[in-house]
Amino acid sequence: MDKEALVALSFSGAIGLTFLMLGCALEDYGVYWPLFVLIFHAISPIPYFIAKRATYDSDATSSACRELAYFFTTGIVVSAFGFPVILARVAVIKWGACGLVLAGNAVIFLTIQGFYLVFGRGDDFSWEQW
Repeated sequence: MDKEALVALSFSGAIGLTFLMLGCALEDYGVYWPLFVLIFHAISPIPYFIAKRATYDSDATSSACRELAYFFTTGIVVSAFGFPVILARVAVIKWGACGLVLAGNAVIFLTIQGFYLVFGRGDDFSWEQW
């Protein structure tokens, strides 16, 4: 089950990156500013990692550190969706490119969430052992 999930998550991530690249590299668009959303994709798991490490010993269902991590992660995700809209609004990129980047963002962030749902259970085949 987990191997199939890993293949599906890899395929989903590739589809999301394809949307992002199409939004940048198509001849009608040709501007690579939307690639800066990759920074948001890379830093979005960091607050969760920090909170997971800091609240590892406590068995509380909710903690202030975990809630703060959710808040920062939400801010990062919203910023990733807002950045291409702002670029399109000030005419740095075209609206078609904005739509492709937003579609890529949705797929990539759903892939990241799926990774945590599949591999965050703490069983023998978890990402924490990698």
